[in-house]
Amino acid sequence: MKNIEELKMMREKVRQDLRLRSGQHRVRIVVGMGSCGIAAGAREVMNEFVTLVENSKKEDIVVTASGCFGFCAQEPMIHIYVEDQRPVTYRNVDIEAARLIFNEHVLNNKIVEQYLFSKGKK
Repeated sequence: MKNIEELKMMREKVRQDLRLRSGQHRVRIVVGMGSCGIAAGAREVMNEFVTLVENSKKEDIVVTASGCFGFCAQEPMIHIYVEDQRPVTYRNVDIEAARLIFNEHVLNNKIVEQYLFSKGKK
């Protein structure tokens, strides 16, 4: 760290990262980060969702992690929770799928059938 401006920039970056992972939001994206998910690429998928949220400038979307979802052969898996809607689980989510799911489901409320694993109860 070289000066106070650099410290302020670091503090703002940490605040933004925390905002993306906590609090009440209209949409919550949960990435399964169990060892099977991580081995299948979940860390990269989570980073992509964080980047997509940051770039969208939306403040009502949060990205969080959870443990294993229990379907190792389907990893990486994600849950999408949209306020007042049934949760949706996607399977085999890679970077391209993350972008498609974000643009179609998160931003435009259209389920992406090709990666759909299940629709839950409200």
